[in-house]
Amino acid sequence: MNNLDRKWWKEAVVYQVYPRSFMDANGDGVGDLKGITARLDYLKELGVDVVWLSPIYQSPNDDNGYDISNYRNIMSEFGTMADFDEMLAEMHKRGIKLVMDLVVNHSSDEHPWFIESRKSKDNPYRDYYIWRPGKDGGEPNNWVSFFSGSAWQYDEATDEYYLHLFSKKQPDLNWENKEVRDEVFDLMTFWLDKGIDGFRMDVINCVSKVEGLPDATPAPHEKYAWGGEFFTNGPKVHDWLKEMNNRVLSRYDIMTVGETGGVTTSDAKLYAGYNRGELNMVFQFEHTDVDAGPGGKWDVVPWKLSDLKSIMSRWQNDLYEKAWNSLYLNNHDQPRSVSRFGDDKNYRVESAKMLATFLHLQQGTPFIYQGEELGMTNVAFSSVDDYKDVEIHNLWRERIVEGGGDPVSLLHAIHAKGRDNARTPMQWDASENAGFTRGTPWIRMNPNYVAINAEAALKDPTSVFHYYKKLVDLRHHHLIMVYGKYDLILPEHPQIYAYTRTLGDEIWLVICNFYGDPAHFELPAGLPTTARELILSNYDARDSLLVSELSLRPYEALVYKLS
Repeated sequence: MNNLDRKWWKEAVVYQVYPRSFMDANGDGVGDLKGITARLDYLKELGVDVVWLSPIYQSPNDDNGYDISNYRNIMSEFGTMADFDEMLAEMHKRGIKLVMDLVVNHSSDEHPWFIESRKSKDNPYRDYYIWRPGKDGGEPNNWVSFFSGSAWQYDEATDEYYLHLFSKKQPDLNWENKEVRDEVFDLMTFWLDKGIDGFRMDVINCVSKVEGLPDATPAPHEKYAWGGEFFTNGPKVHDWLKEMNNRVLSRYDIMTVGETGGVTTSDAKLYAGYNRGELNMVFQFEHTDVDAGPGGKWDVVPWKLSDLKSIMSRWQNDLYEKAWNSLYLNNHDQPRSVSRFGDDKNYRVESAKMLATFLHLQQGTPFIYQGEELGMTNVAFSSVDDYKDVEIHNLWRERIVEGGGDPVSLLHAIHAKGRDNARTPMQWDASENAGFTRGTPWIRMNPNYVAINAEAALKDPTSVFHYYKKLVDLRHHHLIMVYGKYDLILPEHPQIYAYTRTLGDEIWLVICNFYGDPAHFELPAGLPTTARELILSNYDARDSLLVSELSLRPYEALVYKLS
């Protein structure tokens, strides 16, 4: 099997909808399913093939829907199952497939399973979750939660602790229990039989924990320690994914992508290898950690182009003809890419287009996050009270309220890396609340919506939107964009990220200036010095097809067909 084993999910472009922030149809300030249905013609205009929809299941909303209390019901804020059925039918009518979020590492503590589980040690549902007695007067081990603090919560009723790798309202499910796996596979079948087209699987590489749940090694003077080596890519995760594939996934023609933090390319070939019988592709996080210092995500450091080249190229080369890449710079957990990797003030349009070129011309399935196609930017709220994300508030409590840290520097880090950067509402037009809602938005708008919005972008043929539309259309008509081999050129150039794609005797050359200063490009020996065609440019087209030497403008992106 090789990359020319054509699959629809390899050739697709995916658009992620974060429902709470996409479109509010009923005026309560929260996006909903009817709102999504009302905006499907916009997605059809953009040309995307698939919508990945963040969770819409019944939830108390401790972590914006990633804490599920009923996997077969729709969150009341988002609408009803009838609204869902209508939305799915309208997507399919437009040739758009639907991939749902699958969140089964944990449930909500308000799920009936957990309500039963915490009642007594001999309850039939007790073993649906991971319970342990305390140790030496404290938690069962010293693992730290992804959302700060201990990963264990004491429960008085039975004098034991339950594990929560995320919020304390997100207890981890016990996948060792076959009944839990049966429940998961059953709920997946429920949605697939409704006609959905696949799953994006939340933190799926955390479901298997090392037996005995051993302590991690803490830093000096630290009580808790990151225990990731004991709960990511655990000993049974591949057995269970093969079981899932065998019992559910292989029975449908669907797209599957696993969110797998901390994976290497070797791990990815296990999760998404062509002959492995697990998933189609994974999300990896190496490139989104490029601006994280030794202190982790909130220790923001300047990123280096050399690191980005090295990471992206390793994933391109190591997975070639073995497994499939996903391509993304933005999602609901990441800051806006034009603010992070581009220049959202002086060259917002140019750098947004350049970043799109850099990403979409690589091999893999590209993901567009809502508003990315408009060049939406990070938001800088002046007070932590304006943020809604549980991760931000836990961090603030731990470092500022309890830790006595510097609020100014932490707020600066939140402005750069906070998840709410991606969660401010979609900017549809210049009217009040950007056309997102008639009511009060659940989170404040980014004030720049007056200038940056879909209505203005659709009217402007030079907008970021129309550039994305062109990229999507190119992908639909040129197999080289999907299946061509990637080769990095000029690896040492401090400003330019350039590479070729080759399919048969066809070669495309991609040149991206990642900075606001002009850059000089010299074509390496061995490639044709005159192009056949300029396929794409984020500035006015150039007159000459000579590519041996080029002076690049700030954030300029060029795609040439060489032969």
